[in-house]
Amino acid sequence: MRHGCAGRQFGRNTGHRKALLRMLVTSLLKNEKIETTSAKAKEMRPLAEKMITLARRGDLHARRQALSFIQDETVVSSLFTRIAPRFASRPGGYTRIVLTRNRPGDAAPMAVIELVEREMSEAGATKGAEKAKAK
Repeated sequence: MRHGCAGRQFGRNTGHRKALLRMLVTSLLKNEKIETTSAKAKEMRPLAEKMITLARRGDLHARRQALSFIQDETVVSSLFTRIAPRFASRPGGYTRIVLTRNRPGDAAPMAVIELVEREMSEAGATKGAEKAKAK
């Protein structure tokens, strides 16, 4: 029986698994979009959304709690100054998981996890503007 055995182990011990999830959340908040396996994306989604909820609170205790998990001051400062104001009126559901392909080496299902209200890069914005002008 699997009572109380929630969560995926990923074939890693506890410390390695925690470090993996912290690194994935940090990369997501830094780049606002990453590609990983679908299992890792589904496992890290609640952690990323919790960090954004802490940033929405915006007080000193929330910042310290985020720093204890993320451990990259530049990512935490951008989370509190750039990302949190975008989600101020949104009650939840800050991330999106899109299944993309199977990885060629081991056929693992891959997924893109991204922030829902993601800032467009200048290159992407100019390509979209050029397509709109062409039409």
